[in-house]
Amino acid sequence: MFMTPLIFHAIDFSAREVGSGLAVSALIGTVVRLLSGALLDRGIRCSWPIRGTTLLAIAADLILLQAENYSSYLLGQLLLGCAAGLYWPAIELAVPLSCGNLPSGRGYALVRSADALGIGIGTLIGTAAATLGNLRTVYSIEAVCMGVVLVLISLYPLQDGPSYRNLSSNIQEMGVQSPNSRLPWLLPLLPVLIISVVVTGILALQQSALPLDLVRGGLFRPALSESHSSALIALQLTLLVSLQWPVGRWLAERNVAFGLGLSLAGFSLGCGLIALSSLFESGTALVLAALLPMAFAQAAFLPTATEAVIEETPPEHRGLAMALFSQCFAISAIVAPLAGGALLDLQNNGLLLWLIVGGACLAALPTLNHLKPRYGFEGSNALTSRSKHDPEPINTLTTNSR
Repeated sequence: MFMTPLIFHAIDFSAREVGSGLAVSALIGTVVRLLSGALLDRGIRCSWPIRGTTLLAIAADLILLQAENYSSYLLGQLLLGCAAGLYWPAIELAVPLSCGNLPSGRGYALVRSADALGIGIGTLIGTAAATLGNLRTVYSIEAVCMGVVLVLISLYPLQDGPSYRNLSSNIQEMGVQSPNSRLPWLLPLLPVLIISVVVTGILALQQSALPLDLVRGGLFRPALSESHSSALIALQLTLLVSLQWPVGRWLAERNVAFGLGLSLAGFSLGCGLIALSSLFESGTALVLAALLPMAFAQAAFLPTATEAVIEETPPEHRGLAMALFSQCFAISAIVAPLAGGALLDLQNNGLLLWLIVGGACLAALPTLNHLKPRYGFEGSNALTSRSKHDPEPINTLTTNSR
């Protein structure tokens, strides 16, 4: 996805066309995410949505590999949206189910490190392909990778752990009250979802608007070639690969509000530097300087936010909660590329765009005051948990899951 704006910009797609394709992909993904989450809460094994993901992604890659018009591009993006919708709730829920007695925060830190490594390798391959003038090679590589995933998950299915019915009964036997209606379990999750919409909006803009901003140039910052633009993106992802495990492991021992606060601050700083870069002829140096806080912020956000969803949601609703969390990515991918593309087409630079999103990060900081751990995941039992650094227990039962 990081390469898609560069690929279709090279065949004269406008920023609106590129952004609308990404938005439509995200829109269909919103529906499929909810369906996937609901099926997971009803007992479907996590491996099956992943199998569907691989087949849909391979079909999308074959279409995008040959797409020369907007209709083919749109069809490929629709299939990718369906694939992402099936994938994310299942893979996120599989992490705590597969952790056994290990804290789920460490599991998410490790999984996010693997995500970052995969994205970084893919982007480096895309950069090499851009240098050789054959950027669409990334779709062929992705199709091969999806085939490998299909074989692996067929040979080694994901660990699904105990059923949600057993988890719920364990909670009730231990005296922890499970919410009977829908709103009580959803309301504590809202701060996480609000912060996630803001942050994932920036992640979506990094994929769609930032490459176009770099190749178009700023008010005074010179335009970069497609290969140089993809090299900067690859550098940022390389930084993410380097930072993801140490940052994620460090934050796994701390309150989720602390990690999310660091993430918002880092994104705000990075967006401010990118905005300022538009005002200087040597602004590319400021873009380079922005890569470190942006990579740190992303490394802090991805495992911490997912762990926050686990802490704020009772076990019997975690499939749907993961779907709602994944919807934040989808909502941002609908709104951010369209708004970002429109602002880029209107102003022909990203100054206002990056100032707006940097300010949104600061505005989201007060929502952190409403976060507190309520639940945890401890082997086959779902118990109430508290963070290592929280002085008081949150409920009648506490565990060492953080």
